[in-house]
Amino acid sequence: MLLSLFDTAPRRLLAWISAVCVALLAFGLYLQHGVGLEPCPMCIVQRYALVLVAVVAGLTALSSKKGVLVAGSLVMLGVAGFGAFVAARQSWLQWYPPEVASCGRDFYGMIETFPLKRAIPMIFKGSGDCTKIDWTFLGLSIANWSFISFGVIALVALMLVVRQAGRR
Repeated sequence: MLLSLFDTAPRRLLAWISAVCVALLAFGLYLQHGVGLEPCPMCIVQRYALVLVAVVAGLTALSSKKGVLVAGSLVMLGVAGFGAFVAARQSWLQWYPPEVASCGRDFYGMIETFPLKRAIPMIFKGSGDCTKIDWTFLGLSIANWSFISFGVIALVALMLVVRQAGRR
């Protein structure tokens, strides 16, 4: 049944991937602004990867051409692979934290120390500690869940590439 999903509705599957990425991004923003968790630089990179996956999946879902589906799925596979790598690295840092961890400066320190023109780009780099585990669900940190999410997206993208490339 799962394999038939890749044959009959790749565009619908891509639209779902895009929607799930948007939901994950919304949840990350809720954790940041609603709960008060500060994202670290690696979290910000993972967010950018999720945004790219959402955009690529959404745009690819708009086309019914086989070449666009294969190319979009390949790009999605690459971006999801990169996101999984960053999430895996952050998970490693959380499991085996170095003695001295520095992932960025705090928000108020940046505003007070640097002119606004320089401080604004620094704000988007994140200021939390990459080794700190602020939130868990079922015993896994945000980085662990991010790795799982990117891994599933990468597997789906790979299956889409294989199934679409094999079709005539």
